[in-house]
Formats: sequence, structure tokens, C-alpha cells
Amino acid sequence: MTDDATPGHQAHVLLVDDDERIRGLLQKFLVRNGYLTTAARDAEHARRLLAGLDFDMAILDVMMPGDNGYVLCAEIRESREMPILMLTAKGETSDRITGLESGADDYLAKPFEPKELLLRLKAILRRAPQNAGNAMPKTLNLGPARYDLDRGELYRGEDPIRLTATETTLMRVLAATPHEPVSRADLVEKLGRDGDTAGERAVDVQITRLRRKLETDPKQPRYLQTVRGAGYMLAPD
Repeated sequence: MTDDATPGHQAHVLLVDDDERIRGLLQKFLVRNGYLTTAARDAEHARRLLAGLDFDMAILDVMMPGDNGYVLCAEIRESREMPILMLTAKGETSDRITGLESGADDYLAKPFEPKELLLRLKAILRRAPQNAGNAMPKTLNLGPARYDLDRGELYRGEDPIRLTATETTLMRVLAATPHEPVSRADLVEKLGRDGDTAGERAVDVQITRLRRKLETDPKQPRYLQTVRGAGYMLAPD
């Protein structure tokens, strides 16, 4: 738990950057420093994540294909009060003003030291009201079931669905990037299995068992989908 998180709550950060290398490095850095971090490659991807997840803060790159960070920032600000930090390769005063006018709380010009990003993030979260994000529990709706992201628990109505330790890990990994496939190789690694055919087969078996607990018709999965050539994907409502 980070020192700026409320008791029992791990701050959830939405990171949006079209540069795959930078996005991956920042996500790993933030996770290593205690933040639950979900990454998006562009504004459209971020919108899908925002539709199904709650966040405590957003870090938005300005220069992205499609809608830029200013547009996304203004859009988020229309419905959410969570803090927003803008990242850009530009450091001119006019760009900083544009970011702040679109609703950003702070502005960090590239290149920057990850340590500086961390300090800015902590400062912004400390200043933010405790109810800056949505007050609703962080959940993914999966038809008759719902998944509590904070607790890592699956429910049908008010009744908990018992999950094995392996199923719990699978749900956490898949729920971290909803509507995005996770490769079998990544799942094998996360489960601590050997990266061979037997390891991938073990993942397939666990996915089948999880579908029985999650899906109305496990043979025609709606929420835990197989993406041909890409792996498995959690597709919440």
C-alpha cells in the first residue's frame, strides 16, 4: 500500500501513452512502487477501460494518434473529479496552460526522471479529496456475476463464488486489462508454471474451470473469451 492511499486501498492509476516502450516502463515502475496500474495505448482504449473500471488518478500523454491528451482530459473532467497529470514532449508555457485549461491538475514535460513522476503523483493524490474518484466499489460486471477488483473476489448477487488460488490469480491478471487479450505465455508466467506445452495446457484447464463458475453457458463463453492467436480476454459489460 502506498503512503498516500487510504487504509486498505491501493491507489489505481490509469496510464495512457501511445509509446509502447515508455508505457511498459512506467507501468512497471508504478507497480513496483505500490500502485495498481492499468495502461491504455490511446484515447479510445482509455475510454473502454474507464467504462468498466474506477480509477483514483490518470496520467495522460498529450501527443497520441486520434484524440490527443487534451481532448481526453476534458472528456474525463466532464464526468469525473479524479486527479489528472499530463505528460508531453513540449515544455512551452502555452502547452502547459492548454493542459491546465482542459482540466489537468499538473503537467510534466518529457523527458523526466521516473522519481519526479512518482513525487508529483504522490503530491497530487495527497491534495485530492478522498472521494475524488467514484464512490462505487471497484467492480467489473459480468452478467449475473460481478468481480470486486479491490478484494479479488467474484460474486453472484450477494453470494461469493469460491475460487481456487489459481483461479483467483487468473481473475486478477485478466481483470487488470479488461477487453484486452492476455497471451497464454503471460498467464503461464503469472501462474509460475513452466513455459512449455504442459504449462499452457494447465492454463487451458484452469480457464475451462473458471468459465464453469462465471458463464451461463461455459461452452459459449460471453465474458471469458478466447481470442484466436492472442490468448484469453475478460469482456465485462
